Amino acid sequence: MFSSLSKKTLMKAALFQNAPVYVQFYVTARCNLTCEQCNIIYTNSDVRECTIDEIKRIADNFSKMGVAIVLLTGGEPFARKDLPKIIRVFESRGVHVRMQTNGFASEEQIARAVEAGGCDISISLDSLRAERQDKINGGFSKSWHQALKTMETFTKYLPKENSFASLGCVLQPQNMGDIEDVVRFGTAISWFTSLVPVHVSDYAHPMGFRTFDQSLRFRPEELPVMDGVIERVRAMREEGFLLYDSDQYLDDIKRFARNEATTWRSRNNNVCDSPNLYFALLPNGEFAPCCDHRLGKSYPAYAPDFPETYKSKVWREEVAQVTRPCSGCMYGSYPEMTIAMRFMAAKLQRIGTFLTSPPAKNWPLTYEQMLEIAEKVRNEPRERPLSRAPNKEAEHIDA
Repeated sequence: MFSSLSKKTLMKAALFQNAPVYVQFYVTARCNLTCEQCNIIYTNSDVRECTIDEIKRIADNFSKMGVAIVLLTGGEPFARKDLPKIIRVFESRGVHVRMQTNGFASEEQIARAVEAGGCDISISLDSLRAERQDKINGGFSKSWHQALKTMETFTKYLPKENSFASLGCVLQPQNMGDIEDVVRFGTAISWFTSLVPVHVSDYAHPMGFRTFDQSLRFRPEELPVMDGVIERVRAMREEGFLLYDSDQYLDDIKRFARNEATTWRSRNNNVCDSPNLYFALLPNGEFAPCCDHRLGKSYPAYAPDFPETYKSKVWREEVAQVTRPCSGCMYGSYPEMTIAMRFMAAKLQRIGTFLTSPPAKNWPLTYEQMLEIAEKVRNEPRERPLSRAPNKEAEHIDA
């Protein structure tokens, strides 16, 4: 699945922890949903989108720098009609493309994206209950059903070999009873699941991706329930269910929800690995340390001197002025990239996931088959933890 360039960078990063493995490129701020836990469509709405010519120059620079993976995200990346061109631009230069979507792409868009080389996909799914997912997505009716239809289409067009599909699931007080179901559903359709704890900030401390909705914070009495969810999915992973997350990452979700210091940065002086392992690009192509922070100055990744800028000690110190004071995040890809490169157990787990023992895929699957699987998983007679009800009181997930 990875090009020779990507493999070379991954090996170098595993040895030296100083190679640009991963870039999150927010190709647009446009989105058709207003998810409760997301603020990025507002944060990045102040900048324009890159032209395809600028993206070609970015890809040329990334090839020179040895960038292994670029995540095309948003907003909703499929809002860009030229997304297949963007995918081909990176793939043709040996930069592996991941796509992250909320599931509102058409069949034609998906077919063209896969044909262009986009064989690595993540779709947001937080519940197997349509009404709950619709509420989380901002009150958009039938958004859950549309996500399943998009999964069906991807299983139709993605090759069984050399492809990767995952569900991005945000762990929050309102869906704790749904998490195990999502992992079971994902495994049944040959998709991995990756958890991200909800990130909440306030107006006095705005951060790019984090919601301002204070009701999404975990209450003290809910933390033991969340701990139980984490331990259950950890056990499921050992049982063979397709959970992507490492032990280090799962342990840090518990700490993060308690506002305690996380440990995934402990082997880098408690600072994240931006920009030496990863960084972000705004829709206009400017460098950002991550989705939460920006630099005071503009450094477009399409500039001819960006590869030299990236190596500059002066520039890296400028980035460090932002990353050092940061208390840390748990945005899946950033912590897991550091963990995979600095912790041996996670490194071996990743090798198994992508290289030595990837699971067989039971594709293609129809929308009707997925509905049947979801209903079966949802109605299995298992004990489920309590989730917070919309009226802020606890509810039982089976009620």
